[in-house]
Amino acid sequence: MRRKVALRSTLLIAAPLLTAALPALAQEAPGMIISIVGGLAPEDLLNIRATASPGGKVEARLPNGAAVKNYGCKLVNNYPWCKVEDTQDAHITGWAPARYLSPNNPAPAPEDAAAPATEAAAPQEAVAPQPSEAPTPDIAARLGGNKPADPPSAADIGRTAMQDAYGLAFAASAHAESDAPAPDAAGDIPCARHIGQPMTRCEISVARKDGDSAVTVTWPDGGTRVINFHGGQPAGSDSPDAFRFTREGTLNMIRVGVSERFEITDALALGE
Repeated sequence: MRRKVALRSTLLIAAPLLTAALPALAQEAPGMIISIVGGLAPEDLLNIRATASPGGKVEARLPNGAAVKNYGCKLVNNYPWCKVEDTQDAHITGWAPARYLSPNNPAPAPEDAAAPATEAAAPQEAVAPQPSEAPTPDIAARLGGNKPADPPSAADIGRTAMQDAYGLAFAASAHAESDAPAPDAAGDIPCARHIGQPMTRCEISVARKDGDSAVTVTWPDGGTRVINFHGGQPAGSDSPDAFRFTREGTLNMIRVGVSERFEITDALALGE
């Protein structure tokens, strides 16, 4: 079971400050826009992957409301993926499904793996210091006093809070992943996510225990659905929508809600 970290209080404090900073951030690179992460389930986090693929290595995870620099998008197996970078931490960069970003960037994604970087400043020749008269110390220095440090601004406080929230969420999820046992089986199955969509292929992993199993289906454009088997038959899912299935021999044809469809064999789900 995944561990979840409650970040609502911290994110609520930082969100107004982050929103105020978006216009300035959007000017940093040509072709770049600011997108907001959204459409995730409550308490869920968006995977930022090293490659534009649902099987790509997870570099970081961001919550609903996070702002990212969007450098452009491209189609991978007919699903749009965008090259992004966290506005608060330039080390968090990678690919994310476009369906969780708003607005989307119509510009093509950069060809290189990294987001566009500013041109490095050319080295300058060292200039020998010119002798000058020592400046006259101000009155505070003459009296032995020091100018008090400026208190942190609201923007600094918000930025620090957001960075702490991201770091806490990523550390917790990474630790949970490291503790997760290896799946009992893996492969791919026919699946469809939307109404009218033809069946495609989804990667799955299977965890079995005491005759029951949980099949985790990964959608090609990101996100997962868990199908539970009990007593040798499909028994439900992690979705609140209606669950139903029919069987043809050892093939289970499963529907979740009005649009999601899966075809899972007994051999894959139960190891029979």
